[in-house]
Amino acid sequence: MGVAINKIKWSLRRVSLDLPADALVLEVGSGGNPYPRSNVLLDAYEETRERHWDTLVHDRPTVLSFGENLPFKDKVFDYVIAAHVLEHTPYPEKFLAELQRVARAGFIETPDGFMERINPYKDHRLEVTVRDEGMVIRKKPAWIYDAELVELYENRVKKIITRETIPRHAAKFHMRYFWKDQIKYSVVNPQVDASWAPPATDTNAIFQPQLGIKGKLRLLILGLIRRLFSQGGRNAILDIVPLMRCPKCFSERIERRSPVAIVCTGCQMSFKSGQNIFYMQ
Repeated sequence: MGVAINKIKWSLRRVSLDLPADALVLEVGSGGNPYPRSNVLLDAYEETRERHWDTLVHDRPTVLSFGENLPFKDKVFDYVIAAHVLEHTPYPEKFLAELQRVARAGFIETPDGFMERINPYKDHRLEVTVRDEGMVIRKKPAWIYDAELVELYENRVKKIITRETIPRHAAKFHMRYFWKDQIKYSVVNPQVDASWAPPATDTNAIFQPQLGIKGKLRLLILGLIRRLFSQGGRNAILDIVPLMRCPKCFSERIERRSPVAIVCTGCQMSFKSGQNIFYMQ
């Protein structure tokens, strides 16, 4: 029972952000399960192994672009959510600078550095933790930082940690950082190149697992939660074109030329749009 209650408490963090109703919220790395309170979504890919091939949710204005070069004007958002996306970038300085440029405040969540060290992911390039009210970031020279430690962990205690300990103490195994005006952080090894290619296994293969009853029920519940807690009416009429800037020349002169295209009049670059998605890569 205790595990179930802790899981519910951890899940409820996604609907408990204390934000004014009129705050305009961007979510970077929204993927297949965006936060209900987000008004604008951004992700790098429609399909990717980095989110385990989960279907991209675009039930509100959604932009395809990269976190290191956000296609938005300065300070157009009141708040930015970046949950489980920072650890994917090899360029944390650029990524965090962009969050601060487009928003006045925000929230960042990643696996904690300890969890990443013992239980690494193939597409994670950073270990992140919090010390003295700031983030401490370590670039990974490869997806496994300490192969001997990982082998010891997997051989003896991985099942216990992932099935019992983490569900009971999820917050201890994740890094959560709230900021206003400025993100305080340090990169302890900036000389490390974290832009390595991930392991080839399944990198280019689209794998869609067959969902069982539990999986389908989970998707149904998540969809209902998003409908219940999202600003659906506001999001449906939100025009994000006036919020944009060109990711190529940085001009703010973006115009909608048709239902399926927007154009930067600064460099004449054209970007596709349609079905609530703007292709700004």
